[in-house]
Amino acid sequence: MKQFLYKMNKFSKINLDYSINSGQVFLWEKYGNIWYGINGSDVVSITDSSNQLRTFSKKSMDIFRNGDNSREIFQSITRDKVVKSAVKRFNGLRLLRQDPFQCYISFITSSNSNIQKIRLVLRNLCKKFGTKIRYEERDFFLFPEPNILAKAQESDLLKCGLGYRTKAVKEAASAVISGRIDFDYLKKTNYQSTKESLLKIFGVGNKIADCIMLFSLEKLEAFPLDRWMIRVLQKYYSDKFPMANKTITEKTYQSLHNEIVDHFGPYAGYSQQFLFKMERDLNEKKWL
Repeated sequence: MKQFLYKMNKFSKINLDYSINSGQVFLWEKYGNIWYGINGSDVVSITDSSNQLRTFSKKSMDIFRNGDNSREIFQSITRDKVVKSAVKRFNGLRLLRQDPFQCYISFITSSNSNIQKIRLVLRNLCKKFGTKIRYEERDFFLFPEPNILAKAQESDLLKCGLGYRTKAVKEAASAVISGRIDFDYLKKTNYQSTKESLLKIFGVGNKIADCIMLFSLEKLEAFPLDRWMIRVLQKYYSDKFPMANKTITEKTYQSLHNEIVDHFGPYAGYSQQFLFKMERDLNEKKWL
């Protein structure tokens, strides 16, 4: 155990393909050995060889959470044998710290969709409503600002492929403009208070709220539960989390989440990401 944890302590070498191709982000592209990603009003780039993040704005940012206490986190999550196996298999996988507004809209857009469709819709939104910039000899479209999406015509949003999610995107953007959603505040408050605030927004359910909290609001105990994670729980943890159905209701989601955090610990979100990546790859599902 000590030897394994020591190796995890040397986790400064990020596996970019594992991390980016794990269902966390959608607006990233790889050219050669360089990954480029839209992160709100910025573009970031990072190479496989150096793991040095560069940004269009020249601002520093810890997208790959190098500041996290990796020793403590991996010591905690690898107490579970299944997670330990997933960590060994996908050594170098990291959680990404995303721009909150982009993450918020991205996962509202993700409702009842797949990764390829989500990517297409978000790209369309950026091209239609985002600012075009030139970075490292390539053209990029930044993620739209909240006021732009809040004021957008529904017909224009529909042309981006949002479908029935159009109303949800407009209302979610309006909630940010009005101050009903304050990302800086939500980063500081606790998990339950943050979730209650997000669930008041039309189009945000438990799973979407957990994704937003885990990937952009510093709630590392968030454990998004979708059909893939239900499959994981039924496959590996049927004795710990018995479920009669392959789906869970909104009512039972919270009680199950509490049981999950009791089992996986305060960094349950890290466990979720390794388990999610493992199950999707076992089923040979497409990523970016």
